[in-house]
Amino acid sequence: MRILAALTGVLVAVIASHAAADEIPVASRLETITVFPSGAEATRTARLSLGKGEHTLVLIDLPAETVPGSIRVDGKATAGLDIQSVDTRRRYIPRADQEALQAERKTIEDNIEKLRDERGLVQGQEDAAQTQKTLLQNLAQMPARPQPEEGQPAPAALPVPHVDWQQILSLIGTGMAEAQKQALDAEVKKRDLDRRIEELEKKLSALAPARTEQTEIKVFVVAAAQLEADLTVRYQVRNAAWTPHYDARLATGSKTAPPFLELTRRADIVQRTGESWDNVALLLSTTRPTANAAAPAIETMIVDFQPEAHPASVSAAPPAPMAGYDGLAVRQKKVRTASEEIRDQSAQAEPEVALGEIGAQVVAAPFQAVFAVPGRLTVPSTGEPKRVFLQQDGVEPVLTVRTVPKLDAKAYLYAKLILPKGAPVLPGAVSLFRDGTFVGTGSFPVLSPGEEHELGFGADDQVRVRHAIADEKRGETGLISSSKTDSRNYRIAVKNMHEREVELVVHDQIPVSQNEDIKVELVGPAQPTKKDIDGKRGVVAFESKLAPEEERVLEFGYRVIWPGSRAIIYQ
Repeated sequence: MRILAALTGVLVAVIASHAAADEIPVASRLETITVFPSGAEATRTARLSLGKGEHTLVLIDLPAETVPGSIRVDGKATAGLDIQSVDTRRRYIPRADQEALQAERKTIEDNIEKLRDERGLVQGQEDAAQTQKTLLQNLAQMPARPQPEEGQPAPAALPVPHVDWQQILSLIGTGMAEAQKQALDAEVKKRDLDRRIEELEKKLSALAPARTEQTEIKVFVVAAAQLEADLTVRYQVRNAAWTPHYDARLATGSKTAPPFLELTRRADIVQRTGESWDNVALLLSTTRPTANAAAPAIETMIVDFQPEAHPASVSAAPPAPMAGYDGLAVRQKKVRTASEEIRDQSAQAEPEVALGEIGAQVVAAPFQAVFAVPGRLTVPSTGEPKRVFLQQDGVEPVLTVRTVPKLDAKAYLYAKLILPKGAPVLPGAVSLFRDGTFVGTGSFPVLSPGEEHELGFGADDQVRVRHAIADEKRGETGLISSSKTDSRNYRIAVKNMHEREVELVVHDQIPVSQNEDIKVELVGPAQPTKKDIDGKRGVVAFESKLAPEEERVLEFGYRVIWPGSRAIIYQ
């Protein structure tokens, strides 16, 4: 029995010692950061040696902003290594120099206490000086007090002895000057003490007991033999993003040289994840992990007769259904999207060469594109943007000149381009350059490779535009049933001063009838080549080509006819 108890004790001690030794702290380093338009994924790596058996690997260098459900652990080993489970929790880590800081805090607190005591003494001196000033002021007012009337005795309680007021007033002046000096000295000392106390309190605040909040991971593994392992930890963090920026540089060309457009992509990377991304490989992805993964479910909408009105009862009636424009009652459930749910939770002299930029490698997939930024970069966790160069493409655009003379008697240069194959274009600002000169900013919507898009490049002063109302008439027609008419005719003259041919597009508008009794007719020799531009009813376009020095005159108009008994409005 004694032998069994001894063996049991030894076995328990061995097991306890083994269990304590098996919790292994693991230091990892940031290797790769994949930044999304909203959020980021970090990859950490660690190399370690393990003996045969069960082990608990503890990693404490993940930031507090780690999304718990996004943590993934995998890796490679020289022998069999199985991961049993992964636990995560938030933990607070005190500063390593906590004891030294505590001693320094105690010294500062003692100094603050001494200064406050000294300030109390100075305050007492100031109060005494103020009291002395008050007494002297009261004494100085005594000669001005009313004297008893002739024949009336002085009050018994206030006998008025014979006083040398000249001597007293001299003493009052001397005493008042001394009291004023003491009060002023006390005020100066108080200011100095307050300043010293404030400085010490700031130092004390800087030495406040600080704890670093981090995410701890415990990985429970079983090693089949003595081995070397490379561990990889992936996790997602919020408060990180990248925003695209574009430069569009247009060379308008000449009579012999075609136009050329150079599209440069850059990205601004910002992060406030709680950890600095030091010397990491950066990938920029166009996917949005936090966006909706599936389409929302639409519910049944029922149309029925509106219930007949009943007399109001004592109990509160349910809210009335929303009435549609046609008077039908419409009821519909509100569908909350996933994004709404989430919102509630970068020598020696050499021959001069032009500076270049190293572009990012682009990996295009059917649903995303990933830009691999060259080299290793550091992005601090301060929210300051880090701008990197991604890619540069060259395309041959089609140039057109567009004018809307009714609103602006200027012609504007447009470049129509087809996006090259590769990465899609995300929404972002475009800096526009025409023949090396900055002309303004524009914007890109979401565009896919091969999609067509137009960019405006400012006013074209080599195309002259004139707009005038050629004729304007109002009258009546008909004998039996009279109708009223409103006719307007316009004259638009456009002259090409370029040395090459230009494609011209003139936009204008004609009224659109909202009533079958109102008729609108196009008049004039010029007929629009396109109607209802961009889905806007009544917006028309006149397209043509202008040779060098050629002037084109467009004459067109409209006639509106309506019943004579009615009045019309334009809006």
